[in-house]
Amino acid sequence: MLAQRMSLLSGSGTGAAREAAKAAAATGRKIIDLAAGEVIVEPPSSIREGAIAAINAGTNRYTDSIGLRPLRKGIAEKLSAETGIGWNTDDIVVTAGAKQGLLDAALAVLNPGDEAIVISPCWPTFASQVLLAGAKPVFVNARPPTYIPDITAIRAAVTPRTKAIIINSPNNPTGAVYDRATLQDIGDLAINYQLWIISDECYSSFVFTGARHESIVMAHPGVRSRTILVNAFSKELAITGWRLGYFAAPPEIVSAAKKLQSHTTSNANVVAQHAVLHHLQVNDGSFERELHQRLIVARNAGLRILSGLHDVATPCVKGSFFYYLDLSRLISALPAASPVRSADDIARLLLEEADVGSVAGSTFGDVNGLRLCFGVPLDLLESGLKRVLKTLNSLKTRQAAV
Repeated sequence: MLAQRMSLLSGSGTGAAREAAKAAAATGRKIIDLAAGEVIVEPPSSIREGAIAAINAGTNRYTDSIGLRPLRKGIAEKLSAETGIGWNTDDIVVTAGAKQGLLDAALAVLNPGDEAIVISPCWPTFASQVLLAGAKPVFVNARPPTYIPDITAIRAAVTPRTKAIIINSPNNPTGAVYDRATLQDIGDLAINYQLWIISDECYSSFVFTGARHESIVMAHPGVRSRTILVNAFSKELAITGWRLGYFAAPPEIVSAAKKLQSHTTSNANVVAQHAVLHHLQVNDGSFERELHQRLIVARNAGLRILSGLHDVATPCVKGSFFYYLDLSRLISALPAASPVRSADDIARLLLEEADVGSVAGSTFGDVNGLRLCFGVPLDLLESGLKRVLKTLNSLKTRQAAV
C-alpha cells in the first residue's frame, strides 16, 4: 500500500498534454505541439562549451549541496545587477531546477495544518508541493482579462493558519505581469500578517510591456527578509532538461535548504553547474537579447492571428511565452446539447481534429482556460494558431448542427 501523501497528488497536466501530442505524432500525424513549457531553440554556445570543458576536465564529483561557490557568487552578481539590490554568495542556493527550490521553500516554512495562499490560475506544482508539506493550499482567483489578483480577495483568504503566499510574475499560464502597486500591496499584507512570500520568477526574462521585470523585493524592499525568490536558467537559456535553478533567501532558509538537499539530490548536476558558470563568466547578453526579440516577433505574429477569434477575446500577454485564452464566452454560447462543455473538451478537439497540442485550463485550476505556447518556431506557431482559429470559430456552427 502506498503512503497516504501519494493520494494527494495528481499527475502533471502539462506533461499529460505533451505526452498526448507525442502519442498522436507517433501515429504519423503532423502534430503542432503548442503544449510545451519551453522555447524550442538551441542553447548558447557558451553553455555547450562550458559543459564540454567540464566533462573533458573530469568534473565528476560532488559539489556543496547548495552549489559551487563560484556559481553562487556569479548568480548573486547577476541578481544584484537585475534587481538593483545587493545579494551575496551566502544568499544563494543552487537547485536541481526551480521545482526543487520551490519544494525546499515549502518544506522549510510550512508545517502540517498550515495554509498557503496560491493565486489561480496557477502552475499546479505550487499546490502539490504545499500538500506534500502537509499544509493546505488556499486558492484566490485572479480573473480575466488581466489575471491580476485583487488584494481584497487575498486579504479575505488569510486565516490564523496562513503561513505563506506563493506568487508568480510573469505568470504561467496567464502571461500576467504584476504591477508595482499589486506587489506593494502583497508586500504590506505579508508584513502585516507575518507571512512568507515564495516568489516564482522563472519567466523574469520575458516581459513584453516595454519595462523590465520587477521583483517583489524591488517593489517593496521591506519584504526581503521574508521572501524566497525562486528562478532558473531553464527558460532564459533554453536548457529545461539540464535542471538548474536557484533561489535567493534569508540565512535561515539557505541553512534549511542545505540540510534538505544533502538528503535529497546531494547537489545539482555538476556539469550543468560548470556550464552555467562558464556562461556567466563570458556572457555578453547577446543570446538573451536575441531570444527576447525572437519571442517578441512570435508573440506579435500570434496575436495578429488570434485577433480573428469570434467568441474569444484576444489574450493579454504581458509576459512569459504563453497565450492564455478565456473560453467562457465561447463555451456558454454553445447549444445545451453540445458535447463540448469545457476547455478540456476543446483541447481534445484541437488535438484530434486540428492536430494541435494545447493545455486545458483545468490543469491550472480554471475550467475555461486554454494555454498555447509561442516558443515554437515561427512557421509552426503561425500554422498551429491558424488551425486553432479555424476550429474555434467554426465550433458554434458545427455544434448547432449536431
